[in-house]
Amino acid sequence: MRNRSSHRRTPHATHRRAAAVALAGVAALIATAVQSGSATAAPEQAPAAASKAKPGSESVRLTPAQRAALIREANATKAETAKDLGLGAKEKLVVRDVLKDRDGTVHVRYERTYDGLPVLGGDLVVQGDTAGAADSVVKATRTAVKPATTTAEVPAAKAEQQALSAAKAEKAKGADVDRAPRKVIWAAKGTPVVAYETVVGGLQHDGTPQELHVVTDATTGEKLYEWEAVQNGTGHTVYSGTVDLTTTQSGSSYNLTDGARGGHKTYNLNRGTSGTGTLFSGSDDVWGNGSPSNLESAAADAHYGAALTWDYYKNVHGRSGIRGDGVGAYSRVHYGNNYVNAFWSDSCFCMTYGDGSGNANPLTSIDVAAHEMTHGLTSNTAGLNYSGESGGLNEATSDIFGSTVEFYANNSSDVGDYLIGEEIDINGDGTPLRHMDKPSKDGASKDSWYSGIGSIDVHYSSGPANHFFYLLSEGSGTKTINGVTYDSPTSDGLPVTGIGRAKAEKIWFRALTTKFTSTTNYAGARTGTLAATGELYGTDSAEYKAVQDAWAAINVGSRSGGGGGGTSFESTTDVSIPDAGSAVTSSITVSGRTGNAPSNLQVAVDIVHPYSGDLVVDLLAPDGTAYNLRNRTGGSADNINQTFTVNASSEAANGAWKLRVQDVARYDTGYISGWKLTFP
Repeated sequence: MRNRSSHRRTPHATHRRAAAVALAGVAALIATAVQSGSATAAPEQAPAAASKAKPGSESVRLTPAQRAALIREANATKAETAKDLGLGAKEKLVVRDVLKDRDGTVHVRYERTYDGLPVLGGDLVVQGDTAGAADSVVKATRTAVKPATTTAEVPAAKAEQQALSAAKAEKAKGADVDRAPRKVIWAAKGTPVVAYETVVGGLQHDGTPQELHVVTDATTGEKLYEWEAVQNGTGHTVYSGTVDLTTTQSGSSYNLTDGARGGHKTYNLNRGTSGTGTLFSGSDDVWGNGSPSNLESAAADAHYGAALTWDYYKNVHGRSGIRGDGVGAYSRVHYGNNYVNAFWSDSCFCMTYGDGSGNANPLTSIDVAAHEMTHGLTSNTAGLNYSGESGGLNEATSDIFGSTVEFYANNSSDVGDYLIGEEIDINGDGTPLRHMDKPSKDGASKDSWYSGIGSIDVHYSSGPANHFFYLLSEGSGTKTINGVTYDSPTSDGLPVTGIGRAKAEKIWFRALTTKFTSTTNYAGARTGTLAATGELYGTDSAEYKAVQDAWAAINVGSRSGGGGGGTSFESTTDVSIPDAGSAVTSSITVSGRTGNAPSNLQVAVDIVHPYSGDLVVDLLAPDGTAYNLRNRTGGSADNINQTFTVNASSEAANGAWKLRVQDVARYDTGYISGWKLTFP
């Protein structure tokens, strides 16, 4: 057998239909100086940051054999690593992934077990000079994994029934238990407890296969968490012109097997919804004619998109395949009937594409292919839970790399842009599905972080992270890139200068693969990207400051200058926060102002606490009026380094303002390190 290059042609114009679907699919240094400047959007400008990555700081491309050797080394030393990390006698480590930097630093990602039970939310990343050395560690939970018991008081049948009820509440079709309840330790949120994890199969309400995970407390029967493991999206056939495809010849026949990219195969489900279908093959090496009515056309698009995504991760980030082991996933096209979606599934290690409304619009565009494959990458690295803030970051990661792969493709028929699903015409007026420069333009996504963002659909809570990546890459304000005009705002009204997409994508990838864990939220993503930037460019670099500013521009953390411009009043006095005790306050006296406080009062908070999900944080105006900033949000993330925007226009500006903090749960203590009020 041998590899061949083939060509296929796609149409230059077809009718497109509107489809109302959503594309689914580390310590940081906090500067405290006052930032001054006018609150205006930045004009178009060239990226200012020009630092080069530090020698040895980037990950090397590992061959499958090299990766396997590092994994063997980590496995051989995992007991010693667990001891170095201070894990209990009942805790064991399970190696999941490994990366190596040019300077020899090795990053090993582990899962954890307790008394033989899997610990969900117990994952961690260890960094050291060798595989297994523990010079530093990032944990999904800082809480000690010491459940009160591993004995289940609730029968497994109750957990099974609860899981089925959860599926029915989501209007699932044919819901049935796919995997019987297994006993686990649930540590992703709150105090670790013994629980059941049940997986329900069937179909989601739109016909997408279902793999719903439901976690039930095995001592109380309470439902603790649920998430959908099949991560889905939508798109439209990309008019990519004539492209090269790597195929395989067997005798006198050719088939869509890419021997150059881990044996990736493209199959025809022919309207089916299970199995692999039939491998595309033919007597010639020409695939499709560009028309959706020719079943090979969608196959050519999917095969092309998978190849581009493989090449991008290998050539830009040094990763050989989704798992880093050189093994290709596979693609299935023509799923179902009138199925307006596409999805990634871990269980089949594959991407699947429907044909859209009327089976006339295959969902096989470049950015959709990259989006779906990236869900696989995320699953095999950070494992971001597909719910809450971590779910939004999961979706954003797929959007981010869907966009960067499109830029990487350099296809003149579909130029790179910061629009997702731009060919769909979802609103009937030519507008795209997602706008990374201003996510709210789709009518549902959010531009900036707020305390309740974890409670909305992950396809919309992804907006702030998409916005962050655009701002970090290109900066704020109006500009035109590849013929597309963007106008990106900031939540604090201050400009952001971009560092260029090439640096931004390196930072996000390094954070995803070496800093993020299953429970990472927006605050944790800021911490992780700053740590990644510090390793790549240094903590005193322009890139580091740009990351701070881009996060502050979507209301996560402070600006590199320490705040939001204008006049600031600050307290740097430490105030201890008692464990599960009374509320404490820190005061700032504002003077010299006239009239009332502004509608965009900036409140920069720096709290050191190993479990921010225990904290209730309020701003108290001089008259005692309370403005809630955080109400036990943040899960297991460390610390609160964040700038909040408060509409305090009904309050007198002058007087004693207070930050009030209360720890309402046991086991962790911390302190207010400082806070600042800024009047823009």
